[in-house]
Amino acid sequence: MTEKEWDSLLKIHTSGRDASRADTFRYPYEPTPYRVLERLAASGLITRDNHLLDYGSGKGRAGFFLSWQTRCRCTGIEYDERLLEAALKNREKAAGGAGTSFVLSPAEDYEVPADADRAYFFNPFSAELLQKVLFRIRTSWYLSPRDFLLFFYYPSEEYLGVLMTEEALTFEDEIDCRDLFPGRDTREEILVFSLDG
Repeated sequence: MTEKEWDSLLKIHTSGRDASRADTFRYPYEPTPYRVLERLAASGLITRDNHLLDYGSGKGRAGFFLSWQTRCRCTGIEYDERLLEAALKNREKAAGGAGTSFVLSPAEDYEVPADADRAYFFNPFSAELLQKVLFRIRTSWYLSPRDFLLFFYYPSEEYLGVLMTEEALTFEDEIDCRDLFPGRDTREEILVFSLDG
């Protein structure tokens, strides 16, 4: 199915790139392609028992799709009021809307709930902010240890630098997405990390 057909099936409007509020630390809104979300949902790493945090959730595509496909609960964290309003408007009619919620907050200030055990990132902000977000996730995990997986789609070199040197993270797997797009871009993958003691 095309991006437009998926949006129509889910009864949402999430297409298009928006760089109007982008700066050095927070990057433009660009939704994850549905083909990639299909692959993540099919991995079995997110189930109805999980609570997924979608960092830089934008208009909510990842949360709506994954909630609808896997029956997980999803909380989208978004700092841009306009994008959050679009997500909330989508939620009114969305398939998967009942399993989703959204929070207006800078990612680095968001207090990770004790039941959250999955996190999704599509390069929403700088590596500097990523380190602060990982600190928040780690703090929550130390207070309430649990299995916790983090998914990084199309990771930047800066993100890789942070992820490979973060002692509390263990690389678990990669979900290869290179075959989904022309050119076989090596960054077309979802890296999976777990939190460790």
